[in-house]
Amino acid sequence: MTKLKDHNLTEHEYTDIIFERRPCLDHGGTPVSGLYNAWIVLNNPQQFNSYTTRAVKEVILAFGEASNDRSVVAVIFTAVGDKAFCTGGNTKEYAEYYAGNPQEYAQYMRLFNDMVSAILKCEKPVICRVNGMRIGGGQEIGMAADFTIASDLARFGQAGPKHGSAAIGGATDFLHLFVGIERAMASLTLCEPWTAHQAYQLGLITDIAPVLKVDGQFVPNPLVNIDRYADEFGRIIFGTQKTGEELQKGKELMAKGTLDLTKLDETVNKLVAKLLHTFPNCMAKTLSEMRKKKLEHWDKNKESSREWLALNMMTEAKAGFRAFNEGPKHDREIDFIKLRQLLAEGAEWNEELLISTSPQYKIETV
Repeated sequence: MTKLKDHNLTEHEYTDIIFERRPCLDHGGTPVSGLYNAWIVLNNPQQFNSYTTRAVKEVILAFGEASNDRSVVAVIFTAVGDKAFCTGGNTKEYAEYYAGNPQEYAQYMRLFNDMVSAILKCEKPVICRVNGMRIGGGQEIGMAADFTIASDLARFGQAGPKHGSAAIGGATDFLHLFVGIERAMASLTLCEPWTAHQAYQLGLITDIAPVLKVDGQFVPNPLVNIDRYADEFGRIIFGTQKTGEELQKGKELMAKGTLDLTKLDETVNKLVAKLLHTFPNCMAKTLSEMRKKKLEHWDKNKESSREWLALNMMTEAKAGFRAFNEGPKHDREIDFIKLRQLLAEGAEWNEELLISTSPQYKIETV
């Protein structure tokens, strides 16, 4: 037999993510000899699996390695724990290193762009296994995947205009393809998250799975309205978060239960088993044709978006990321009204403006 060539760019020891091959299972749940799924796992649970600069580089290398591995059927893109898939870039790193450093952030965003592109050009189906929150940049890299299977406790959304950025790392390119222009506009500007049930109904994700166990039985997310109903305007509502007494009851039920991701993994494996029973080359061609819809927007916009995001680190991003990183847990947003008032008066973007609008400085001056 001919000795196979290694097409990976470099050998790498992963430290900020986990990369491993796990046996591919057939329809009966039996491991298939010689075939695997590549698991690319974000590993920063203490910071809700936000990605550091090093993690971004490792994700790029991992997708390249998974793409080149002839024995890999599918790639599972996920994260450690049950709280978050990913909440985006590491805000501590943003606030303490990149804020005020546009030339450095431009280089970082080059890596981020390459990470999104690495997902979109992977020669294997990519499944985003959402084990918790998928917010901000986490939502963007998740939407670059081909399929999403989510915990029904997960939440999906953006954070840009609330924290000094714009969701131009993929969300403005991709989200409208899933949910339409106006729903995408609302999500991208207002930054109000969707529940997993809403995301499923809107067409953002492929499937959901229960993960809460109470008295040994899986139960649906008790914090959301599972049944459809019409509100006072006659709109059909599904999957919205409960309020008032119902929300409190849901929280009490949550407190009694434990989280178990077994059903999530079963749902992922069932999808992979279906992918397993297809022609691999026909599958790859179908993926590349479908991904063109995302790439049309992504390739057109990613460089100009990178340049804008770098320059924005001198103004709104500098204020927003530092407020989030340094402000108290109950107050991590700047005073938006005061900022708008100062800008309307012609105020400059300087340290005085930052101090007068940021929550961390407000505490120091009390």
